Amino acid sequence: MKINLFINNEQVETEQYTEVRDPGRLDEVAGLAAKGTPQHVDAAVKAAHQAFLCWRKTAVDERIDLIRKAANRLEAGIPGLTPIVSKENGMLLRFTKGEIHAAVTVMRHLADLAAASLQSKRYEDETGWVSVEKVPIGVVAGIVPWNAPIVLTMQKLAPALLSGNSIVFKPSPFAPIGVSTAIQMIADLFPPGVVQVVLGDADVGSALNKHPLVRKISFTGGGATAKYVMKDAADSLKSVHFELGGNDPAIILDDADLDKMVPQIVWGAFRRSGQFCFATKRVYVPERMYEDVYERVVSIVDQFKIGHQLNEETTFGPLINRSQYEYIKQLTERVKQSSAKMVELGTKLQPEQWENGYYLSPVVVRDLQPNDEIVTVEQFGPIMPLISYRSEDEMLKMANDTEYGLGSSIWSTDVDRALCIARRIEAGMTFINGIGQSALGQRYLPFGGVKQSGIGRENSELVFDEYVEYHAINYHKPQ
Repeated sequence: MKINLFINNEQVETEQYTEVRDPGRLDEVAGLAAKGTPQHVDAAVKAAHQAFLCWRKTAVDERIDLIRKAANRLEAGIPGLTPIVSKENGMLLRFTKGEIHAAVTVMRHLADLAAASLQSKRYEDETGWVSVEKVPIGVVAGIVPWNAPIVLTMQKLAPALLSGNSIVFKPSPFAPIGVSTAIQMIADLFPPGVVQVVLGDADVGSALNKHPLVRKISFTGGGATAKYVMKDAADSLKSVHFELGGNDPAIILDDADLDKMVPQIVWGAFRRSGQFCFATKRVYVPERMYEDVYERVVSIVDQFKIGHQLNEETTFGPLINRSQYEYIKQLTERVKQSSAKMVELGTKLQPEQWENGYYLSPVVVRDLQPNDEIVTVEQFGPIMPLISYRSEDEMLKMANDTEYGLGSSIWSTDVDRALCIARRIEAGMTFINGIGQSALGQRYLPFGGVKQSGIGRENSELVFDEYVEYHAINYHKPQ
């Protein structure tokens, strides 16, 4: 499969193409992606700006209708799009299918919320009136990662377009095919230039971030890259919208129902092989329950079947690339040299293929100190550290002792007690007796973090604040 740049609703070929390899079968090429240049970025942004000048005048009701049509078209394309995405990023087919369904749901929810969220407000008294109006920003740069590329793309596309902006996407070089395919499935619903895709390496990303006609950068990814994005944005004082990494704690209280809750905590740590931002990265366990929880976790994790992501028997797929693979290997090697105890679990489905992909066994680590490296970093991989605690105050101090603050979870049969603990957690989101958003949460929960886990929010009605400027008009009545 070969994908090109997509500028002004046209395919743009380039001189060079990059191989995108299947992370579970490195000897197979998932597709070829065009390698763009800063000149291509300039053409895309200028086209997006011209499109914006007309698109911003489009009635909100019409924008809403088009986003709903786009959601319908994306939903119809799920059977064909799912294997494309899984093959390039290593996620299991059922996870990718669920991700694209989630993208469709996000688009529909935001379409439902747009009309009320984008309304202006008016205040009047005997001296005059004030109208506070929400107006689009202009060209938005949307930079999305590889791990859940479709839903993360649509979480930016829908609010940006509903607000009247145009948007230029740069997908991850590790997963450009699915994003490009998805956008081209829906792009002709909108005027040429309203939604576009550029592809390439860091020079393309920097050119997009620095372009003077780009007014907003919405980036999802790691904190280290976000710092470069922020430096690029500083040249023209662009606003930034970041959804970054986390070191999410799962806190088990001493009244937790372990039969029900431990399987969910394991799921929250190892789904997508641990490669998602709000995965559980560390688990705090009451001292008296520690051995019981450890044995339960090991028993569940050992049932994982590690294999290629397109194999229906597989329950645990490969990591995305060599960089992440080597990082996790080095982390676990250092654990082996420490006083902590580590166990590698799961069953290899095709051991003979192990060296032909970025496969690692899921790992559970015990007998840790609160400040051990494996506890304090964002692993973004198949590792679960278990840390014991003696008191709630001790646990809260450990849980909050981090520069991350994305998600968190609390597990208890006493909801009031869990809520009390939740309000003392330094995070953008806390889930009680669950991992991730419920159906209600998908609609109303503002997704994002505090500290170095992000700036701004995605989803819910609050996301529209990221894609508008406020224009205040004050009329003075004759006195």
